[in-house]
Amino acid sequence: MMRTIDLRNTAPSAAHLRRVLPRAEVDVAAAIETVRPILERVRQEGAPAIADYTETFDGVTPASLRVPQEVLARALAGLVPDLRAALTEAIGRARKAHRAQLPGAARTTFGPGAQVHQRWVPVRRVGLYVPGGLAVYPSSVVMNVVPAQEAGVTALAVASPPQKDNDGWPDPVVLATCALLGVEEVYAVGGAQAVGMFAHGVEAAPGAGAENACEPVDVITGPGNIYVAAAKRAVLGLVGIDSEAGTTEIAVLADETAQPAYVAADLISQAEHDPAAASVLITDSGALADQVAGQIEAQTELAKHADRIRTALTGPQSAVVLVQDLDQGVQVVNAYAAEHLEIHTRNAAQVAERVHNAGAIFLGLHSPVPLGDYLAGSNHVLPTGGTARFASGLGVMAYLKSMQVIDYDAAGLAEVTDHLVALAAAEDLPAHGTAAVLRRTE
Repeated sequence: MMRTIDLRNTAPSAAHLRRVLPRAEVDVAAAIETVRPILERVRQEGAPAIADYTETFDGVTPASLRVPQEVLARALAGLVPDLRAALTEAIGRARKAHRAQLPGAARTTFGPGAQVHQRWVPVRRVGLYVPGGLAVYPSSVVMNVVPAQEAGVTALAVASPPQKDNDGWPDPVVLATCALLGVEEVYAVGGAQAVGMFAHGVEAAPGAGAENACEPVDVITGPGNIYVAAAKRAVLGLVGIDSEAGTTEIAVLADETAQPAYVAADLISQAEHDPAAASVLITDSGALADQVAGQIEAQTELAKHADRIRTALTGPQSAVVLVQDLDQGVQVVNAYAAEHLEIHTRNAAQVAERVHNAGAIFLGLHSPVPLGDYLAGSNHVLPTGGTARFASGLGVMAYLKSMQVIDYDAAGLAEVTDHLVALAAAEDLPAHGTAAVLRRTE
């Protein structure tokens, strides 16, 4: 089912690996040209433009942009007990893990009267996007809202696409999860138009109510399709963003000790997200690769989304990569920089220490990626498309900014004034030096 890339008799460079390793064909730059007119029209026209795009793309027109409180309350009341318990557990674990990410204030003293303080301050307002295309993701509500709340953000707005079978409001479980987290500001808006609404804000038309208005935000986070990613790139600078999270991907690094059924199940679990999802097995065992292939065939036959899974696993973004040994396997892993990386080898924790490019690492037989999708406590909004080489998963830092406070007295400034004057002169900025010298003569 999956194609094979054989690297066993090669010594590939990092550049070569980037060329030959499987990767989804994603052209965000081209998508920007599609979303730019949408963003501009939302900026100029506001709610009427959003309503028009919502009807065009979602086939439904909600009664208002903002979801009424009674709809949120009804969704929460209708949440079945076992799902409510699961969401409550996921929220609790996520809170504990994200609270541990909070940085502390720092104070540096250079001498009497010479100090620099570093403070971490939450952004004022954030817009959180929750996708709703082939599937709906209440778990993404948890993954966006919890770190923002733990960072101390006090104004949170969630946007999720309207659903035809829910009177034009977002998915009921998405709404219930918002209510469970205490989020009252939720919008029935999806796609690039939601990004535009968050970035530019929407003012209520004369005589219209606040249910068709949205205040602009400072940061937009959350995964979405290529058009959401393109819209986020287009508004970067006007607002902050977390990343351009794309279609999901999993890489599994395995040796002959791996359990073929587990490996196959985990590759399938990500393939069921989307026909463009990427599943990659990296192994030095040809026998394991064959066994995994057999398990994939057998398990896919029983899967609900078998057609979607087959399309993803046979696409150019998925493959079995055969390596000559574990050392080369780690080299491939670091070149690929997977969103999700599972390690099914001897001494998996030690192998993980050698990995420096991955969105999240899942160790051993009992840490499958779906655990991280829902209940591990980690965040499932992770860098895709190789961006794990320089980007991190969503966490509290996406909603915090560092502020430095400089606190010098006369003696502290006098101690460095000569150095300051010398540096200012070297840059031909003598007024900089004068500003310090004047204070020395007081």
